Amino acid sequence: MTKTFYFDEVPVLETTGGKLKGYFYKGEYIFKGVPYAYADRFQMPKEMKWDGIKEAASYGFVCPLMEQDTPSVELMVPHRYWPQDEHCQNLNIWTKSLDKEKRMPVIVWLHGGGYAAGSAIEHIAYDGFNMCMNGDAVVVSINHRLNILGYLDLSPFGEKYKNSGNAGHADMVAALKWIHDNISLFGGDPENVTVFGQSGGGMKVADLMQIEEADGLFHRGFIMSGVSDASLLPPCTGDGREIVTQMLKELGISENEVEKLETVPYYELVHAYEKVSPAVAAQGGYIGGSPLVNDYFKGNPLDYGFRQHAYEIPILVGSVFGEFAFSPSPYNKNELTKEQRQEIVGAVYGEHADEMIELFQETFPGKNPTDLLLVDRILREPSKNLVRLYVKGGGVGAYLYEFTLEFPIYHNKIAWHCSDIPFFFHNTELVEICQIPDVGEKLETQMFEAFMSFARTGKPESDKLPKWEPVTPDQEPTMIFDRVCEVRYQFDDKLYEKIDSILPPASLEEVTKEENVQH
Repeated sequence: MTKTFYFDEVPVLETTGGKLKGYFYKGEYIFKGVPYAYADRFQMPKEMKWDGIKEAASYGFVCPLMEQDTPSVELMVPHRYWPQDEHCQNLNIWTKSLDKEKRMPVIVWLHGGGYAAGSAIEHIAYDGFNMCMNGDAVVVSINHRLNILGYLDLSPFGEKYKNSGNAGHADMVAALKWIHDNISLFGGDPENVTVFGQSGGGMKVADLMQIEEADGLFHRGFIMSGVSDASLLPPCTGDGREIVTQMLKELGISENEVEKLETVPYYELVHAYEKVSPAVAAQGGYIGGSPLVNDYFKGNPLDYGFRQHAYEIPILVGSVFGEFAFSPSPYNKNELTKEQRQEIVGAVYGEHADEMIELFQETFPGKNPTDLLLVDRILREPSKNLVRLYVKGGGVGAYLYEFTLEFPIYHNKIAWHCSDIPFFFHNTELVEICQIPDVGEKLETQMFEAFMSFARTGKPESDKLPKWEPVTPDQEPTMIFDRVCEVRYQFDDKLYEKIDSILPPASLEEVTKEENVQH
């Protein structure tokens, strides 16, 4: 069946940057690669202006990566690879209307990949078409500077480099400002903006709550598998004098010629950085790579506390059962005998195996005991801690979830990092592995409706789900997203307490090294 497409008939929009023309397809107006700012290397973004009519029919450049992507686990997390360039300050918009009076909720996606990698279109499931169509919302995704382009402090070398350690975050704030000033042209409500992100994107949501310049530019925050604390990602403090000095020496550039760093070919810059940064880090020095704690960015809430304004922003926070358990299992858990299960668990928990299996089955009824070895120890507890901190400070509303679905691969593999993204985006049809008869579409509807309700009202509600209550100082309800969805209270506290009493602290570096994850 022929799908509706037109271009010539789409009106030209007069944005703050200039005239913009998108296209219409299957009931939506789509604008790709829209410039929201411009920045020279290591400098703050500036308002972008262009002459003539900008045709927004192609995705824009994504930020250069320090290491080449290697396709892997594509069945589990299907990717899209795209041309890279430093001038990557662009965004994409999906909307059903260009009527200024529509005032639809606006949902802004911040991609994952830590602060070093990823892009607005990296995952197939990041496409905003279905979310817009089924959610009656304006959907926006953002590209911004990453790695040494977005998070390397050169401020000791001149006023022009002020806050360069937070250039990537300044890009996001610039994008939110552009959205605030222009989104009504696309039928969006600038006073109802939700930012959401997964993994590094989730961290960016919490980070934006800690930046005064972002106040009023968004009104709700959804953090997916993206809460860190100092044990996972130590705060980035100090300044870049030593690391930049060493890079200059490696490149044969004198300090009074520091501006030459602005034009050194990117991969030469990367090579110099990677050569000298280990020694600087070994001495406890600043090497960048994540946002710099300063007057602009007030630091991770779990390390520095929330700013007062943050308590005015409802938050939705969650994680998945297996997070960084990407590798195939060496056994078929469905065919194991009771003795074999005990032996597998005993290899990790020793004399505590029987006790741990019993406690695990109380915590996750119906799950295979061997899945105890895949329980996330990186993000679930910090997620709960973030919500507790928020609630203690008087936040207006916080909701917790955990995604515990098993998938039809590797003998009913438990949910892994990124596996919930297609469900919240209403994009399971784009991801083959989500095709689970009588389960996939139903769960997608439940999760999607709850998210859309949160974006509209600050409360994740659906008549297809049990009542989902906010966390309070006395109660900690968690919505379990699975074949059967249910709300459980403090359900995994005892399990984590016992695990932490037996095993050494979890290390993301060790976990990802073991899994050889390409994320």
